[in-house]
Amino acid sequence: MSITLIIIIVTSLISFLCFNDKNLFDKLKHYPVAEKKYKEYYRWLTSGFLHGDIMHLAINMFVLYSFGTQVENEFIFQFGRMGGSILFIGTYLLVIIMADITSYYKHINNPTYSSIGASGGVSGILFIFILMRPWSMLGLYGIIPVPAIIFGILYLWYESWADKNKQDNIGHDAHFFGAIAGILIAVISRPAIIIEFFHSLTNDFPF
Repeated sequence: MSITLIIIIVTSLISFLCFNDKNLFDKLKHYPVAEKKYKEYYRWLTSGFLHGDIMHLAINMFVLYSFGTQVENEFIFQFGRMGGSILFIGTYLLVIIMADITSYYKHINNPTYSSIGASGGVSGILFIFILMRPWSMLGLYGIIPVPAIIFGILYLWYESWADKNKQDNIGHDAHFFGAIAGILIAVISRPAIIIEFFHSLTNDFPF
């Protein structure tokens, strides 16, 4: 069984468990005020396994499955079965944590703020895929075909803009910094991916 599928199963089980257990949900969600006061920094990780409803869970897990399997296979190809699997799960978990750090400092004294969801981790995996396959076609809004590199630029621009201009209880900063964290980890793990990325940009242009 792939690491991607294991992550999806574990995330789904924890999410479903917390759908019916508000106390556990509140204990695991990203809540900067509690993290500061009670040193509950484990929330940076556990919040990535919670979701608000089935639709929220389904979307994140669908995107993770779509791109996670390809990133995981590439890691295994580059680092071997054991090394690639460890790197993949380590990357995913670390990106979830890194995506929450910025919102922690931003909302450290805001008792009304909390967040949940795997979106930060999923964004990191998605952007590693974009580094690997910049001209692959992705579906904007799930419908409009857009090259991955263009999708990535639009995604980062929108999440940066939305974080400053929208009040919709969506962790846009986690999406943005999760994507950046994924890129950084991929580059640190294998610097050659940068050369390969620019090679693909200039030599695999499909138009």
